[in-house]
Amino acid sequence: MTKRRVIWGFVFFLVLGAVACGGAEEAGDEAAAVGDTPVAAPDPETPPAPDPAPAPVSVAGTVPLLDPDHADVNRQAPDQFRVAFATTKGEFLVEVHRQWAPLGADRFYNLVQAGYYNGNRFFRVLDGFVAQFGMHGDPAINEAWDMASIPDDPTGEMNTRGRLTFAHGGPATRTTQLFINLGDNLGLDNRGFPPFGEVIEGMSVVNSLYSGYGEGAPDGRGPSQGRIGAEGNAYLEREFPMLDYVESARVVAER
Repeated sequence: MTKRRVIWGFVFFLVLGAVACGGAEEAGDEAAAVGDTPVAAPDPETPPAPDPAPAPVSVAGTVPLLDPDHADVNRQAPDQFRVAFATTKGEFLVEVHRQWAPLGADRFYNLVQAGYYNGNRFFRVLDGFVAQFGMHGDPAINEAWDMASIPDDPTGEMNTRGRLTFAHGGPATRTTQLFINLGDNLGLDNRGFPPFGEVIEGMSVVNSLYSGYGEGAPDGRGPSQGRIGAEGNAYLEREFPMLDYVESARVVAER
């Protein structure tokens, strides 16, 4: 059984001053298929050759997304870089400053390079507050990253409109989920939410992301993070078809 953090409670910091998190999901076992082709017995005087190492699993084709400990998803980011997001509502451009929150910038850089955010739904869009995303459409990948948290960064920059920040469910629980501030959320600054980048072009696109479902379950009628984790995009496409999503996210400049 895998404990799955539900990262959404920070909306109440501004209205209730509390963090909500929790939820547990059980992932089913996957049976390995066995082929029907008979295999000849090895020569008794020659030891059988070892099985070849499995190829890395990768959405982007180069980086193994099912292994958060892999060196290819744990590299240091450039001091400054830009990421172009193509979405179902248009494009926006994010500029990241590593000095603002080094560990958050590193995680974001590696996930973008791995193709992690491609296909992600903006599953929690609250007008004037945040547009949240970062849960993968493949439940196996969600499970792999669910406990792959990074240590906290000190908060130096403010959560002003357009800033990009990791969501979390408490100290040292940042993994993959992000939010873009749709307003000046300065109440988050002393709650452990250090921004690491900002939208420098296309904020009108971010503001147009579909927000009709409102707050997520159980406090609203929007998507349940527990079910996103367990069922992925199949759940969202079936029950929340109006959600906008990331078509692609790619690094377009580094320095």
